[in-house]
Amino acid sequence: MVAIALAVGLGVGLTRGGHNSASSSSVGGVGSSGSPMIISNIVPPAASQPVPEAFISFAIDFGHFPDFAGNSSTPNIYSNNLLNNIGNLTGTKPYIRVGGTSADEALYNVSLQTTAVNRIARNKPSTNFLPYGIHSIDIGDVFFESYGTWPDTKYIHAFSLGLAGICAAGWSSLLATVPIACKALGNGKLLWWEYGNEPDLYANSNPGGPQRFRWGPWDDSDYVSQWQNGTRQIMEILARACPDMATADAYGYIAPSFWVPDNSELTIAETFSSGLNANDDIKLISFHNYIASTSDPGITLQGILLNHTNTVQSIAQQLDQYSFLANTSIPFIISETNSLSDIGTPGISDTFGAALWTMDYNLWAASQNISRVHMQQGTNFFYNAWQPIQSDIAIGTKPPYYGSVAAAAMLGDSTASEVKIANIPLTSCTEAAYATYVDGHLARIAVINMQGYNATVSGLQTPPPRGQLSYVFSIPQVTSTSVGARRLIANGSDSMTGISFDGYSYAYELQQGVPVLLGNVTRGETIAVSNGTVTVQVMDSSAVILDFT
Repeated sequence: MVAIALAVGLGVGLTRGGHNSASSSSVGGVGSSGSPMIISNIVPPAASQPVPEAFISFAIDFGHFPDFAGNSSTPNIYSNNLLNNIGNLTGTKPYIRVGGTSADEALYNVSLQTTAVNRIARNKPSTNFLPYGIHSIDIGDVFFESYGTWPDTKYIHAFSLGLAGICAAGWSSLLATVPIACKALGNGKLLWWEYGNEPDLYANSNPGGPQRFRWGPWDDSDYVSQWQNGTRQIMEILARACPDMATADAYGYIAPSFWVPDNSELTIAETFSSGLNANDDIKLISFHNYIASTSDPGITLQGILLNHTNTVQSIAQQLDQYSFLANTSIPFIISETNSLSDIGTPGISDTFGAALWTMDYNLWAASQNISRVHMQQGTNFFYNAWQPIQSDIAIGTKPPYYGSVAAAAMLGDSTASEVKIANIPLTSCTEAAYATYVDGHLARIAVINMQGYNATVSGLQTPPPRGQLSYVFSIPQVTSTSVGARRLIANGSDSMTGISFDGYSYAYELQQGVPVLLGNVTRGETIAVSNGTVTVQVMDSSAVILDFT
């Protein structure tokens, strides 16, 4: 018998059929009472606040942004197709944050006319007056063409505080790029600005950590002073170059973009009490978050990503930090996040298991009233949703993209209706379930079975049988006689190809990311609802969305 944790108005019964462990036993039961659990047909008190538009969004490493977007002569149509797919599901194309450590490393080079980004290792004192050991990237005017390649897309553009606060070259680059950036982001392309990436780690001296930008004293008052000085200069330049972007409604920042909870010299509470938002120009509280690091010992797909408890605990650390600022009423976003920091780990971050994690991570964040999640991307990063160009890693749609699509489908169009989401608590760390309410009524239920199943088992020509769970939901007052089922599926949690959602592939090689219906995958599945009760089987390492409307 499997005990199921209950929330007010939410519950589920389940049984397990088959499994892929070495044991031949099975787990049986349908909840602690032996009966189906009840799901409220109207939005329960435990549901989230209305989910904002563009909840499913992306962050792209500043130095790699031109690879993803292209430029005016060669726009990256493939990337735009993938963004459109999500926008078609949610009503708004994903918002794009262009930033990261490379934004803090960027120097403007007016002579760089044909190349968007030039990476330079400056490991000795340089003519650009950079401190010893600092490396940087040069950007030219062509870089800013990338902001014109994706129609109907809003951006967060990051300026460098890392270099601007320590050297003349960095400061002059800041002043020079403000008018270029504002002109590139006119006509509604700008969402907000950002000034500095993870400044709480600027004085970090850990080997293998992020680049160190500060060597002397670095505390909350130092950070606030430099942030205020820089943003004041940005505002003055905007007032001259792009006055329409200097109004109270149009001008603002996401901040402080800390790496939570690893901050040391700087703290959330002290930074704000020291006057970071003295000018009321912070529009969104932003933190960064990764489930783990590639350098952490004992990293496994099942133990780290296919583990709902890890996701809950990781998001809880973010919420704990935000609690210090809850009285500000400023919405909270995770502006940079993904599975494993330091670009991810092959065989974990680039597998179908990471797709299931991406779906769960986004839905859990939405259920906890986080306003938006930006999944981090970069050329040749292992945790990418897609590889935008042919390089060390083949161009193509990667497993995590399918998780973002499934999460977007579960949330639906938040521009057309009021969407709220509630978690359905389960006792196993390898399972998660959610209910979506549209305009106050149950519209969808998602179940994610994160029990690992390897399609390729070393030494075995035939994989062992794939287990499944049977979930039993009872919904009082439901009028549907059947529900549709859309499945996120692959051959196993270790798969890197052969993935589909609702029978569609988003592969580059088929139609450059435009959804293509596969002939060898079942879709259009319907499940009967009998006396308000529906039972759905979910294979290990797969997910399903039940559509009630």
